[in-house]
Amino acid sequence: MVSKSLYKALVIREKYSKLGYHRFCRTTSQSLCNANNQTWSEEDEVLPEICPCPMNGDDPYSTEDLPEDLNYHLKMKDGIVNVYENNEDLENERPHDLPYADFETFVVDLSHILTMIADGPTKTYCHRRLNFLISKFYLHEMLNEMAELKELKKVPHRDFYNVRKVDTHIHAAACMSQKHLLTFIKKTYKSDADRVVLKKDGQKQTLKQVFDNLNMNPYDLTVDSLDVHAGRQTFHRFDKFNSMYNPVGASELREIFLKTDNLIDGEYFARIIKEVSHDLEESKYQHAEPRLSIYGHSPLEWDNLSSWFIQHKVYSPNTRWIIQVPRIYDIFKSRKLVPNFAKMLENIFLPLFEATVNPHKHKNLHVFLKYVSGFDSVDDESKHSDHMFSLKSPKPEQWDRDDNPPYSYYLFYMYANIMVLNNLRVECGLSTFQFRPHCGEAGSITHLVSAFLTADNISHGLNLKKSPVLQYLYYLAQVPIAMSPLSNNSLFLEYSKNPLREFLQKGLCVSLSTDDPMQFHYTKEPLMEEYAIAAQLWKLSTCDVCEIARNSVLQSGLSHQEKKYFLGENYLKDGPEGNNIHRTNVAQIRMAYRHETLWNELSFIVDAVKSDTMHSNFQ
Repeated sequence: MVSKSLYKALVIREKYSKLGYHRFCRTTSQSLCNANNQTWSEEDEVLPEICPCPMNGDDPYSTEDLPEDLNYHLKMKDGIVNVYENNEDLENERPHDLPYADFETFVVDLSHILTMIADGPTKTYCHRRLNFLISKFYLHEMLNEMAELKELKKVPHRDFYNVRKVDTHIHAAACMSQKHLLTFIKKTYKSDADRVVLKKDGQKQTLKQVFDNLNMNPYDLTVDSLDVHAGRQTFHRFDKFNSMYNPVGASELREIFLKTDNLIDGEYFARIIKEVSHDLEESKYQHAEPRLSIYGHSPLEWDNLSSWFIQHKVYSPNTRWIIQVPRIYDIFKSRKLVPNFAKMLENIFLPLFEATVNPHKHKNLHVFLKYVSGFDSVDDESKHSDHMFSLKSPKPEQWDRDDNPPYSYYLFYMYANIMVLNNLRVECGLSTFQFRPHCGEAGSITHLVSAFLTADNISHGLNLKKSPVLQYLYYLAQVPIAMSPLSNNSLFLEYSKNPLREFLQKGLCVSLSTDDPMQFHYTKEPLMEEYAIAAQLWKLSTCDVCEIARNSVLQSGLSHQEKKYFLGENYLKDGPEGNNIHRTNVAQIRMAYRHETLWNELSFIVDAVKSDTMHSNFQ
């Protein structure tokens, strides 16, 4: 019965994945197909889109050679954008077939897995299997550690410093170090003191007037007085952490230096991001996926953001952008900016559909979306919300109450719109997007269940250690997890208690990320700082850190062509066959161990399901 429950959970996740264009674990897919007596082929998987990077010196901002406008009709219905090919289809309510799992299906599946993770025998079974996995890794380490090291020493040129690493979770507004921000503010004041940079209470102010009103001299500022670094005072205080985004506690400086939409059109923010990107390009082997915010209070946000990207030429070959959507409907509703939750969803997603079907009418946005790899859902997870919603929950058009929808409600409607959009963009030959929410940092275990159904990747995942069933499912499905131990150390969990090393040993697909270098890091290379501290504290081997780096590339939004170049031509294959040690510096012994262990766990479940089915048929 336990194996059947686990099998069903994996099938449910695959159902959500196969409705769209997720990259699902090949080993899992093959095992599930074998259990159903189906054939599996690599063509069943839709590979990532072609490389958006300009080739041979092409202009990354070019609006030439855009696809033809399709002039489809778009309409938000029940919180999801519907696409109609012509007026007749619109009048007869015949939307274009772009599949996704509907709300009723999601509620039923969510309830099923919630029941499953609370089942006693299932918890015991998963707990024992996880203990077995970690014991098995210790045995592997004892037997093969020296052999792995010997294998790595034979690899010419390649070592940990020159394998590709992706910072899979970093916020653009905090992607610089505190020292970098301080230097930039002082340098900007020296050259632009008399420039008008802010409009407050109807009055325009120069940079000098802003500092005069704050009663401070930029030359006297230090990293201490800048006060953007998180410390003991932010532990379990997300409100205090958010205030750290205001240099010297002044929202005016955040508006001037860390916003894309302001009186100077986000010029300073663009300049500092370009400096960070330049550092990444100089390092060559480091990439990042910074988060930029779209709030949903106005449909013009997308045009403003894409214009900022084009105007200030923010493209870098070492960055891909992720759009984060804060879960703050309640704030917009209280300020009367949106009448209901559906309007917020419409402001977030409708412009993306319009840019997809009519690129000539949204040229800047169409270009910008080439370099967007996914979406994130962000906010303080520890805020209480009524997560046990049901089929009777109001549709987004009827959600006009003042309180915020629960986390799972947000995740479903983001998933559904992204899935419809991805299916549409694939038909148009355009790039698609991943869904990579903040999940499991704090709050209810339900968040992790919702993400298991709907998300491609998650960020944090700390609460997985509280649920052996979910942790085992995340392992079996190889759901990627971007973890940020230094960030968690200041906010929710002491570094020594962070489960990253334990997750890595068991075989979960984890990567290291910085989250907010401005708040948590001290050096010019925050990602390397993150790796260095983890390696020192947990005594990680070279093979360990290179495996984490390989995971970061796999779970990133980099294109298929880039991943082939960074990881090897056969990176989609499992085990040592899919690993090019000359690119990844991960020992083939390690890759063989990971593949065989995962395959054995899946086969054990599948064989138990088959045996149970045959026994039932015999009876």
